[in-house]
Amino acid sequence: MSPTLILLPGLLNDARLWRHQARTLHAEAEVLLADLTHDDTLERMAHRVLAVAPRRFALAGLSMGGYVCMEIMRHSPERVERLALLDTTARPDTPEQSQRRLDGIAAARAGGFDKIMPTMLPNLLCPASLADDGITKVVKDMARTLGKDAYIRQQNAIMGRPDSRESLSRVRCPTLVLCGADDTLTPPDRHDEIAALIPGARRVTIPDCGHLSPIEQPEAVSAALVEWLRG
Repeated sequence: MSPTLILLPGLLNDARLWRHQARTLHAEAEVLLADLTHDDTLERMAHRVLAVAPRRFALAGLSMGGYVCMEIMRHSPERVERLALLDTTARPDTPEQSQRRLDGIAAARAGGFDKIMPTMLPNLLCPASLADDGITKVVKDMARTLGKDAYIRQQNAIMGRPDSRESLSRVRCPTLVLCGADDTLTPPDRHDEIAALIPGARRVTIPDCGHLSPIEQPEAVSAALVEWLRG
C-alpha cells in the first residue's frame, strides 16, 4: 500500500505551488494537497490537516506550511512517518517582521491587496525566476485567487507562531530540510540550524533558487522529495 503524502503550501500559495511535485510523486505516494486558507492560527490549521489525514502519513511544507508542519509535530508526532521542511524557519517573527505583516494587513484592508504580491516578488524569487514571466504569473495568480481575507488570516497565523527550535530536537522521523540557495526570506543558515536540531536530518540546497523552490526549480525539488520518500 502506497504511503500518503500531505503537502502544505506557503502564504498566498495554493495547489499550483506543488503542481510538479504532485504529478511526479504520484508514483511514490497518494498525494494530498492541504488548504490553509480558512484559519488564523497555526494550531487551527494543524487540526484541520490532522482531521482529514490518515492515521500515519508523510508531511512536507513550505514556508508557512513548514510552520504548520512544526505545529503538527508538537501535537501529533506519532502520526508523521516522514517530515520535509522547505524554505522555512524554526524561529518566531522579529518585531520588525511582525510590523511589516501588520503594515501589509492594513494596506489590504484599505483596498491595496492587489499591490501586495508585486512588491513581495523580489523577496520570494531569485533574479532568474523574477525574470521568468511564467513563474511570476503563477505566483500572482495564486495570490489573486486566495484573496485579501485569506491573506489576513494567514499573516495573523504566521505572526503568532512560536519558537520551534526546542521542539525540533524531539523529532525522530526521517527528515529532509531543503531550501533555495538564494532564499533571502528564510536563508540557508536558518535551514542549517533546523537540520542541526533534528537528529539525522538530511540537508539539501537547491542552486539558482529563491524562496518558492517547488516552482522555481521543480525538477530538483521533486527529485529530492522522491529520494526522501524512498528513504
